[in-house]
Amino acid sequence: MTFDPASFVFSQPAEPTPIRAATVLPARRENVEFTTADGKRLVGELALPESGPITATLITLHPLPTHGGFMDSHVYRKASYRLPALAGVAVLRFNTRGTHSPRGTSEGQFEEGIGERNDVEAAVQFAVDRGLPNRWLVGWSFGTELALMYGAVDPVAAQVEGAILLSPPLHRATDVHLKEWGASGKPLTVLVPEFDDYLQPEEAASRFSLVPQARVVGVAGAKHLWIGEKYAGRVLNELVDDVTEAGSGASGLPQVWSGPVATAA
Repeated sequence: MTFDPASFVFSQPAEPTPIRAATVLPARRENVEFTTADGKRLVGELALPESGPITATLITLHPLPTHGGFMDSHVYRKASYRLPALAGVAVLRFNTRGTHSPRGTSEGQFEEGIGERNDVEAAVQFAVDRGLPNRWLVGWSFGTELALMYGAVDPVAAQVEGAILLSPPLHRATDVHLKEWGASGKPLTVLVPEFDDYLQPEEAASRFSLVPQARVVGVAGAKHLWIGEKYAGRVLNELVDDVTEAGSGASGLPQVWSGPVATAA
């Protein structure tokens, strides 16, 4: 059995609801599948605004699956719970090859970021085929490697506006990939935790100097996994600021909601 996003039960509280880690706001959610060029069926979820225009589309690339990363890694889960309602942002989450989550298991096996090129290309093509506008890659940890290696070269480069990176380790992505991003001219925002396990702000600023248009942001107090609502909320604000014209607002995204809500298990 795979998790069905339609199973969320919404109710209308009498008072405005503080937005917590498990708070789910209204959206049109559906389980999706797409197939890679090398024949792997990947599983995921698409969350769209319940009404109104789509302001931007986030195509999320999750952390390392051999170390617990998957489409439900908490920042991406919270993005899908909140951003369609709060900012009109569509969120596409999916499991790369061989990765399992409550949604299901994508076919194939982990390929150290090489075969995953097909996964990135298939996810972006899915967003294009669905007519989702203003498409951005969002990579976290291992996902940043995929964004850096494949986001600035065709076919993906022609189909996305830019990328936002969370906790880039720069293990698989090399200076060659950074120079490709620099040459592309596409926007690149790099969010680097102060206490990251792999790459901290000062070194990140040096490494990403090869991308003249990169905006490197050190986040005080944060760690690689962005644990804590303070840090997850900071990431969501930065995402919305980067990909939408309206941004998250002077005080950031709302922290209370007056409409129907559900609670995730």
